[in-house]
Amino acid sequence: MVHIFKSAYKIMTGVGAISHLGSEIARLKMNHPLVVTDKMIKKAGLLEEVTVALAGRSYGIFLEVEPEPAFSVVEACKQTFVAGGHDGVIAIGGGSALDTAKATAAYVRYNGALADLIGTDLVPTKGVPLIAIPTTAGTGSEVTNIAILSDNDAKLKKGMVSDHLLPDVAIVSPELSRTTPPAVTAASGIDALVHGIEAYLSVNASPLTDAFALQAIEKIARNLPEAYAKPTNLAAREEMAVASLMAGMAFGNAGVGAVHALAYPLGGRFNMAHGVSNAVLLPYVMRENKVACVDRLAVIAEVLGVKEIGMGASEGADQAISAMERLCDQVHIPSNLREFGIRRADLTAMAEDASKIDRLLKNNPRPLERDTILSIYERAWAGRSV
Repeated sequence: MVHIFKSAYKIMTGVGAISHLGSEIARLKMNHPLVVTDKMIKKAGLLEEVTVALAGRSYGIFLEVEPEPAFSVVEACKQTFVAGGHDGVIAIGGGSALDTAKATAAYVRYNGALADLIGTDLVPTKGVPLIAIPTTAGTGSEVTNIAILSDNDAKLKKGMVSDHLLPDVAIVSPELSRTTPPAVTAASGIDALVHGIEAYLSVNASPLTDAFALQAIEKIARNLPEAYAKPTNLAAREEMAVASLMAGMAFGNAGVGAVHALAYPLGGRFNMAHGVSNAVLLPYVMRENKVACVDRLAVIAEVLGVKEIGMGASEGADQAISAMERLCDQVHIPSNLREFGIRRADLTAMAEDASKIDRLLKNNPRPLERDTILSIYERAWAGRSV
Protein backbone atom coordinates (compact mmCIF):
# COMPACT_ATOMS: atom_id res chain seq x y z
CA MET A 1 0.00 0.00 0.00
CA VAL A 2 1.34 3.43 -0.98
CA HIS A 3 1.14 6.17 1.67
CA ILE A 4 1.42 9.90 0.91
CA PHE A 5 2.50 12.37 3.58
CA LYS A 6 1.69 16.09 3.37
CA SER A 7 2.36 19.05 5.65
CA ALA A 8 3.13 22.75 5.65
CA TYR A 9 5.99 23.59 3.31
CA LYS A 10 8.21 24.93 6.08
CA ILE A 11 7.87 24.35 9.82
CA MET A 12 9.71 26.37 12.49
CA THR A 13 9.46 25.29 16.14
CA GLY A 14 10.94 26.18 19.50
CA VAL A 15 11.07 29.08 21.92
CA GLY A 16 11.88 32.20 19.94
CA ALA A 17 10.73 30.82 16.58
CA ILE A 18 8.50 33.88 16.18
CA SER A 19 11.65 36.01 15.79
CA HIS A 20 12.05 34.54 12.29
CA LEU A 21 8.72 35.90 11.10
CA GLY A 22 10.25 38.99 9.46
CA SER A 23 12.63 36.97 7.31
CA GLU A 24 9.81 34.65 6.22
CA ILE A 25 7.63 37.60 5.25
CA ALA A 26 10.49 38.88 3.09
CA ARG A 27 11.19 35.46 1.58
CA LEU A 28 7.55 35.10 0.53
CA LYS A 29 7.62 38.63 -0.90
CA MET A 30 4.67 39.82 1.16
CA ASN A 31 4.68 43.57 0.59
CA HIS A 32 1.21 44.30 1.91
CA PRO A 33 -0.11 41.31 3.92
CA LEU A 34 -3.37 40.96 5.82
CA VAL A 35 -3.04 39.80 9.43
CA VAL A 36 -5.98 37.57 10.37
CA THR A 37 -6.76 37.20 14.08
CA ASP A 38 -9.35 38.01 16.75
CA LYS A 39 -9.87 40.67 19.38
CA MET A 40 -8.71 38.44 22.25
CA ILE A 41 -5.32 37.95 20.62
CA LYS A 42 -4.97 41.72 20.35
CA LYS A 43 -6.09 42.17 23.96
CA ALA A 44 -3.52 39.61 25.13
CA GLY A 45 -0.76 41.59 23.41
CA LEU A 46 0.13 38.77 21.02
CA LEU A 47 -0.70 40.75 17.90
CA GLU A 48 2.40 42.83 18.60
CA GLU A 49 4.53 39.75 17.86
CA VAL A 50 3.40 40.12 14.26
CA THR A 51 3.27 43.89 13.90
CA VAL A 52 6.85 44.24 15.18
CA ALA A 53 8.00 41.98 12.34
CA LEU A 54 5.98 44.12 9.91
CA ALA A 55 7.66 47.38 10.92
CA GLY A 56 8.45 49.37 7.80
CA ARG A 57 5.90 47.46 5.70
CA SER A 58 2.30 48.34 4.98
CA TYR A 59 -0.25 45.85 6.20
CA GLY A 60 -3.88 45.41 7.22
CA ILE A 61 -5.53 43.67 10.14
CA PHE A 62 -8.72 41.61 10.17
CA LEU A 63 -9.91 41.26 13.77
CA GLU A 64 -13.34 39.75 13.20
CA VAL A 65 -12.53 36.06 13.56
CA GLU A 66 -15.10 34.32 15.76
CA PRO A 67 -15.03 30.97 17.56
CA GLU A 68 -16.17 28.19 15.24
CA PRO A 69 -16.10 30.66 12.28
CA ALA A 70 -19.09 30.77 9.96
CA PHE A 71 -18.97 31.11 6.19
CA SER A 72 -19.81 34.80 6.64
CA VAL A 73 -16.54 35.40 8.53
CA VAL A 74 -14.50 34.09 5.58
CA GLU A 75 -16.64 36.17 3.20
CA ALA A 76 -15.88 39.29 5.25
CA CYS A 77 -12.19 38.44 5.44
CA LYS A 78 -12.02 38.04 1.66
CA GLN A 79 -13.71 41.42 1.20
CA THR A 80 -11.15 43.03 3.50
CA PHE A 81 -8.30 41.35 1.61
CA VAL A 82 -9.53 42.42 -1.82
CA ALA A 83 -10.50 45.95 -0.79
CA GLY A 84 -7.10 46.48 0.80
CA GLY A 85 -5.12 45.17 -2.17
CA HIS A 86 -3.26 42.67 0.00
CA ASP A 87 -0.79 40.11 -1.33
CA GLY A 88 -0.50 37.55 1.47
CA VAL A 89 -2.05 36.35 4.73
CA ILE A 90 -0.51 36.01 8.19
CA ALA A 91 -2.68 34.13 10.70
CA ILE A 92 -2.10 34.29 14.44
CA GLY A 93 -4.40 32.67 16.97
CA GLY A 94 -6.20 29.44 17.68
CA GLY A 95 -7.75 27.07 15.19
CA SER A 96 -10.54 29.50 14.30
CA ALA A 97 -8.08 32.18 13.16
CA LEU A 98 -5.92 29.69 11.29
CA ASP A 99 -8.88 28.04 9.54
CA THR A 100 -10.34 31.43 8.58
CA ALA A 101 -7.00 32.50 7.15
CA LYS A 102 -6.45 29.25 5.24
CA ALA A 103 -9.91 29.41 3.70
CA THR A 104 -9.47 33.10 2.85
CA ALA A 105 -6.04 32.62 1.26
CA ALA A 106 -7.58 30.07 -1.09
CA TYR A 107 -10.89 31.86 -1.61
CA VAL A 108 -9.40 35.18 -2.78
CA ARG A 109 -8.17 33.41 -5.92
CA TYR A 110 -11.66 32.08 -6.69
CA ASN A 111 -14.48 34.08 -8.26
CA GLY A 112 -17.39 31.80 -7.36
CA ALA A 113 -19.25 31.11 -4.12
CA LEU A 114 -17.45 29.94 -0.99
CA ALA A 115 -19.83 26.96 -0.82
CA ASP A 116 -18.32 25.70 -4.09
CA LEU A 117 -15.05 25.03 -2.27
CA ILE A 118 -16.54 23.03 0.61
CA GLY A 119 -15.63 19.38 0.25
CA THR A 120 -12.55 17.50 -0.86
CA ASP A 121 -10.20 18.73 -3.60
CA LEU A 122 -12.54 21.46 -4.86
CA VAL A 123 -10.09 24.37 -4.52
CA PRO A 124 -8.82 24.86 -8.08
CA THR A 125 -5.53 26.71 -7.51
CA LYS A 126 -2.95 27.59 -4.85
CA GLY A 127 -3.95 30.66 -2.91
CA VAL A 128 -1.87 33.65 -1.87
CA PRO A 129 1.18 33.16 0.41
CA LEU A 130 0.19 32.11 3.93
CA ILE A 131 2.02 32.05 7.27
CA ALA A 132 0.29 30.30 10.17
CA ILE A 133 1.20 31.06 13.80
CA PRO A 134 -0.75 29.06 16.41
CA THR A 135 -1.20 30.45 19.91
CA THR A 136 -2.88 27.35 21.32
CA ALA A 137 -1.64 23.76 21.44
CA GLY A 138 -4.60 21.98 19.97
CA THR A 139 -5.87 22.14 16.42
CA GLY A 140 -2.70 21.41 14.44
CA SER A 141 -4.26 23.58 11.74
CA GLU A 142 -0.86 25.11 10.98
CA VAL A 143 0.20 21.88 9.22
CA THR A 144 -3.03 20.50 7.74
CA ASN A 145 -4.87 20.92 4.46
CA ILE A 146 -8.23 21.38 6.16
CA ALA A 147 -10.30 24.40 7.20
CA ILE A 148 -13.40 23.73 9.29
CA LEU A 149 -16.22 26.26 8.97
CA SER A 150 -19.74 26.51 10.38
CA ASP A 151 -22.66 26.35 7.96
CA ASN A 152 -25.19 28.17 10.11
CA ASP A 153 -28.07 27.42 7.74
CA ALA A 154 -27.45 23.68 7.89
CA LYS A 155 -26.39 23.84 11.56
CA LEU A 156 -23.31 21.77 10.72
CA LYS A 157 -19.56 22.05 10.65
CA LYS A 158 -18.18 21.55 7.15
CA GLY A 159 -14.67 21.07 5.84
CA MET A 160 -12.74 22.66 3.00
CA VAL A 161 -10.11 20.04 2.21
CA SER A 162 -7.38 20.70 -0.32
CA ASP A 163 -3.60 20.59 -0.54
CA HIS A 164 -3.85 24.21 -1.70
CA LEU A 165 -4.70 25.10 1.92
CA LEU A 166 -1.35 23.93 3.29
CA PRO A 167 0.44 26.96 4.78
CA ASP A 168 3.71 28.07 3.24
CA VAL A 169 5.18 28.50 6.72
CA ALA A 170 4.11 27.28 10.15
CA ILE A 171 5.76 29.07 13.08
CA VAL A 172 5.18 27.23 16.35
CA SER A 173 6.58 29.39 19.13
CA PRO A 174 5.42 27.96 22.48
CA GLU A 175 5.79 31.16 24.48
CA LEU A 176 2.79 32.53 22.58
CA SER A 177 0.52 30.09 24.43
CA ARG A 178 1.36 31.34 27.93
CA THR A 179 -1.65 33.69 28.01
CA THR A 180 -4.08 30.93 27.03
CA PRO A 181 -6.79 30.57 29.71
CA PRO A 182 -6.74 27.20 31.54
CA ALA A 183 -10.10 26.13 30.11
CA VAL A 184 -8.84 26.73 26.57
CA THR A 185 -5.57 24.95 27.37
CA ALA A 186 -7.63 21.95 28.51
CA ALA A 187 -10.02 21.88 25.55
CA SER A 188 -7.34 22.47 22.92
CA GLY A 189 -5.01 19.96 24.56
CA ILE A 190 -7.64 17.21 24.57
CA ASP A 191 -8.49 18.17 20.98
CA ALA A 192 -4.87 17.47 20.03
CA LEU A 193 -5.02 14.20 21.97
CA VAL A 194 -8.10 13.16 19.98
CA HIS A 195 -6.23 13.99 16.77
CA GLY A 196 -3.42 11.66 17.79
CA ILE A 197 -5.71 8.84 18.92
CA GLU A 198 -8.00 8.98 15.90
CA ALA A 199 -5.05 9.15 13.50
CA TYR A 200 -3.52 6.07 15.15
CA LEU A 201 -6.81 4.17 14.98
CA SER A 202 -7.63 5.34 11.44
CA VAL A 203 -7.92 2.80 8.63
CA ASN A 204 -5.53 5.10 6.74
CA ALA A 205 -2.78 4.99 9.38
CA SER A 206 0.78 4.52 8.12
CA PRO A 207 4.16 4.02 9.79
CA LEU A 208 4.81 7.76 9.54
CA THR A 209 1.48 8.84 10.99
CA ASP A 210 1.77 6.17 13.70
CA ALA A 211 5.10 7.59 14.82
CA PHE A 212 3.77 11.14 15.07
CA ALA A 213 0.49 10.05 16.67
CA LEU A 214 2.02 7.94 19.43
CA GLN A 215 4.60 10.61 20.28
CA ALA A 216 1.82 13.18 20.47
CA ILE A 217 -0.37 11.00 22.70
CA GLU A 218 2.48 10.39 25.14
CA LYS A 219 3.57 14.03 25.28
CA ILE A 220 0.03 15.34 25.81
CA ALA A 221 -0.82 12.86 28.56
CA ARG A 222 2.40 13.76 30.37
CA ASN A 223 2.33 17.55 29.94
CA LEU A 224 -1.29 18.72 29.69
CA PRO A 225 -2.02 18.61 33.43
CA GLU A 226 1.08 20.72 34.12
CA ALA A 227 0.33 23.22 31.33
CA TYR A 228 -3.24 23.47 32.64
CA ALA A 229 -2.29 23.95 36.30
CA LYS A 230 0.78 26.13 35.72
CA PRO A 231 0.28 28.24 32.56
CA THR A 232 3.72 29.85 32.84
CA ASN A 233 5.57 26.51 32.74
CA LEU A 234 7.29 27.06 29.40
CA ALA A 235 8.75 23.55 29.26
CA ALA A 236 5.25 22.02 29.44
CA ARG A 237 3.98 24.59 26.95
CA GLU A 238 6.74 23.67 24.49
CA GLU A 239 6.01 19.97 24.83
CA MET A 240 2.31 20.63 24.21
CA ALA A 241 3.08 22.82 21.18
CA VAL A 242 5.25 20.11 19.63
CA ALA A 243 2.68 17.43 20.49
CA SER A 244 -0.12 19.40 18.86
CA LEU A 245 2.06 19.85 15.77
CA MET A 246 2.80 16.11 15.65
CA ALA A 247 -0.87 15.23 16.09
CA GLY A 248 -1.72 17.64 13.28
CA MET A 249 0.79 15.97 10.98
CA ALA A 250 -0.67 12.58 11.91
CA PHE A 251 -4.33 13.33 11.38
CA GLY A 252 -3.63 15.62 8.43
CA ASN A 253 -2.59 12.48 6.59
CA ALA A 254 -4.40 9.58 8.27
CA GLY A 255 -7.59 11.50 8.96
CA VAL A 256 -9.85 11.55 12.00
CA GLY A 257 -12.91 9.42 12.66
CA ALA A 258 -16.11 9.09 14.63
CA VAL A 259 -15.20 11.36 17.54
CA HIS A 260 -14.95 14.29 15.15
CA ALA A 261 -17.98 13.21 13.12
CA LEU A 262 -20.13 13.07 16.25
CA ALA A 263 -18.68 16.36 17.51
CA TYR A 264 -19.70 18.33 14.42
CA PRO A 265 -23.44 18.46 15.24
CA LEU A 266 -22.61 19.60 18.77
CA GLY A 267 -20.78 22.60 17.36
CA GLY A 268 -23.30 23.26 14.61
CA ARG A 269 -26.45 22.94 16.73
CA PHE A 270 -25.29 24.02 20.19
CA ASN A 271 -22.16 26.08 19.54
CA MET A 272 -20.06 23.80 21.74
CA ALA A 273 -16.36 24.52 21.38
CA HIS A 274 -14.78 21.95 19.09
CA GLY A 275 -12.17 20.79 21.60
CA VAL A 276 -14.74 20.38 24.37
CA SER A 277 -17.14 18.36 22.22
CA ASN A 278 -14.29 16.08 21.14
CA ALA A 279 -13.18 15.63 24.74
CA VAL A 280 -16.63 14.71 26.03
CA LEU A 281 -17.21 12.14 23.28
CA LEU A 282 -13.73 10.57 23.22
CA PRO A 283 -14.11 7.73 25.78
CA TYR A 284 -17.58 6.76 24.56
CA VAL A 285 -16.42 6.44 20.96
CA MET A 286 -13.26 4.59 22.01
CA ARG A 287 -15.41 2.00 23.80
CA GLU A 288 -17.59 1.54 20.72
CA ASN A 289 -14.51 1.15 18.51
CA LYS A 290 -12.69 -1.23 20.86
CA VAL A 291 -13.77 -4.46 19.18
CA ALA A 292 -12.23 -3.33 15.87
CA CYS A 293 -8.93 -1.96 17.21
CA VAL A 294 -8.22 -3.69 20.51
CA ASP A 295 -4.53 -4.27 19.74
CA ARG A 296 -3.95 -0.65 18.82
CA LEU A 297 -5.73 0.56 21.93
CA ALA A 298 -3.45 -1.74 23.92
CA VAL A 299 -0.44 -0.06 22.30
CA ILE A 300 -1.80 3.31 23.42
CA ALA A 301 -2.03 1.87 26.94
CA GLU A 302 1.64 0.88 26.70
CA VAL A 303 2.61 4.37 25.56
CA LEU A 304 0.68 5.82 28.50
CA GLY A 305 2.32 3.41 30.90
CA VAL A 306 -0.97 1.89 32.09
CA LYS A 307 -0.61 -1.59 30.57
CA GLU A 308 1.04 -3.85 33.09
CA ILE A 309 3.27 -6.81 32.22
CA GLY A 310 1.16 -9.85 31.43
CA MET A 311 -1.99 -7.82 30.85
CA GLY A 312 -3.96 -8.96 27.79
CA ALA A 313 -4.83 -6.70 24.87
CA SER A 314 -8.49 -6.36 25.85
CA GLU A 315 -7.69 -5.30 29.41
CA GLY A 316 -4.99 -3.01 28.11
CA ALA A 317 -7.50 -1.36 25.77
CA ASP A 318 -9.82 -0.78 28.73
CA GLN A 319 -6.94 0.80 30.65
CA ALA A 320 -6.26 3.17 27.74
CA ILE A 321 -9.88 4.32 27.74
CA SER A 322 -9.89 4.77 31.52
CA ALA A 323 -6.67 6.79 31.28
CA MET A 324 -8.40 9.16 28.85
CA GLU A 325 -11.27 9.61 31.30
CA ARG A 326 -8.86 10.38 34.13
CA LEU A 327 -6.98 12.91 32.03
CA CYS A 328 -10.21 14.69 31.07
CA ASP A 329 -11.18 14.77 34.74
CA GLN A 330 -7.79 16.25 35.69
CA VAL A 331 -8.37 19.23 33.40
CA HIS A 332 -12.05 19.53 34.37
CA ILE A 333 -13.68 18.50 31.10
CA PRO A 334 -17.36 17.61 31.74
CA SER A 335 -18.09 13.91 31.33
CA ASN A 336 -21.58 14.09 29.79
CA LEU A 337 -23.66 16.06 27.32
CA ARG A 338 -26.36 16.96 29.85
CA GLU A 339 -24.04 19.53 31.42
CA PHE A 340 -24.26 21.57 28.21
CA GLY A 341 -28.04 21.83 28.25
CA ILE A 342 -28.52 19.22 25.55
CA ARG A 343 -31.82 17.36 25.86
CA ARG A 344 -32.29 13.68 25.22
CA ALA A 345 -34.86 14.67 22.60
CA ASP A 346 -32.07 16.37 20.62
CA LEU A 347 -30.03 13.20 20.17
CA THR A 348 -31.95 11.66 17.26
CA ALA A 349 -31.44 14.67 15.00
CA MET A 350 -27.79 14.83 16.01
CA ALA A 351 -27.33 11.17 15.09
CA GLU A 352 -28.96 11.78 11.73
CA ASP A 353 -26.56 14.67 11.04
CA ALA A 354 -23.48 12.78 12.19
CA SER A 355 -24.32 9.68 10.16
CA LYS A 356 -24.00 11.75 6.97
CA ILE A 357 -20.41 12.88 7.63
CA ASP A 358 -18.89 10.20 5.41
CA ARG A 359 -15.62 12.14 4.96
CA LEU A 360 -14.74 11.31 8.57
CA LEU A 361 -16.70 8.14 9.30
CA LYS A 362 -14.95 6.30 6.48
CA ASN A 363 -11.67 6.66 8.45
CA ASN A 364 -13.12 5.06 11.59
CA PRO A 365 -11.83 1.58 12.51
CA ARG A 366 -15.37 0.18 12.29
CA PRO A 367 -18.46 1.26 10.33
CA LEU A 368 -21.00 3.18 12.40
CA GLU A 369 -24.62 3.45 11.29
CA ARG A 370 -27.14 5.98 12.55
CA ASP A 371 -28.57 3.72 15.29
CA THR A 372 -25.10 2.98 16.67
CA ILE A 373 -24.24 6.66 16.61
CA LEU A 374 -27.45 7.39 18.50
CA SER A 375 -26.51 4.82 21.16
CA ILE A 376 -23.12 6.53 21.60
CA TYR A 377 -24.84 9.88 22.06
CA GLU A 378 -27.22 8.33 24.58
CA ARG A 379 -24.35 6.98 26.66
CA ALA A 380 -22.53 10.31 26.44
CA TRP A 381 -25.73 12.09 27.50
CA ALA A 382 -26.34 9.81 30.45
CA GLY A 383 -22.75 9.85 31.68
CA ARG A 384 -20.24 7.24 32.74
CA SER A 385 -22.27 5.71 35.56
CA VAL A 386 -24.83 4.33 33.10
